[in-house]
Amino acid sequence: MNFFASFEDLYNFLRVQFTMIRLTDVIDILILAVLLYAAYRFISERRAGKLTIGILFVAAVMVISGLVNFHALRFLLGNIFQAGMIAIIILFQPELRGALEKVGEEPLRGFKGLGEQRSLASRAEMIDSLCEAVSDMARTKTGALIVMERSTKLGDIIRSGVELDAKVSAYLIRNIFYNKAPLHDGAMIIRNGRVCAASCFLPLTERPINQDLGTRHRAALGMSEISDALVIVVSEETGTISIAFDGELKRNQNYQTLKQTLTELCVRK
Repeated sequence: MNFFASFEDLYNFLRVQFTMIRLTDVIDILILAVLLYAAYRFISERRAGKLTIGILFVAAVMVISGLVNFHALRFLLGNIFQAGMIAIIILFQPELRGALEKVGEEPLRGFKGLGEQRSLASRAEMIDSLCEAVSDMARTKTGALIVMERSTKLGDIIRSGVELDAKVSAYLIRNIFYNKAPLHDGAMIIRNGRVCAASCFLPLTERPINQDLGTRHRAALGMSEISDALVIVVSEETGTISIAFDGELKRNQNYQTLKQTLTELCVRK
């Protein structure tokens, strides 16, 4: 059937449709587009991507089976589709949690400075001590994993290790990560400018990474994927300094570049 007898009929039809569009419709479409793009970014960068493609394929076949009245096939695929959605929620609960935590932290970002007790000078002093310790450990190839908590609270990570309450100093950090010290395994957590815990367990990233990188680097990436924490890694094999933030790992740091990064993210807010 020919819906438009001429180009003029098509033009008149489109003109009428556009005149019916309201401002709320435009806003509605823009919000939906942003949500769909965010969902695409979230899925494409995680293991859920291939599973989601499979579920979308099953959904497409289910729709087609409904159009051609394949009732038994549609019933079977409908149950598979529902099971697939539940599987995404169960299997990828850590990723979903991390995404919701990052969404939740954005509205609170403007209130981060309220009630803050540490001055800029004390934070700068803490960063100097931290960079000094990391540089010393890099020279001696002493493995280290240090997490700097920011707006995302890491109480569950802290409870997995030995809780402390000490001022950040280069001497303390070097002693904790000395390879014969009882707390050298695991991660150190820095909260509010103080060493809060040591020997903590971090979640490992599930993404494929360079084969030259070990468990410390996988843990650093995993921690940065589910929080806004800054994670510093010193390689025990090469002495290379790396920093993980927002799911990205920047390698080959030195005293100056590490201090600049920490200052920009922790002091110049």
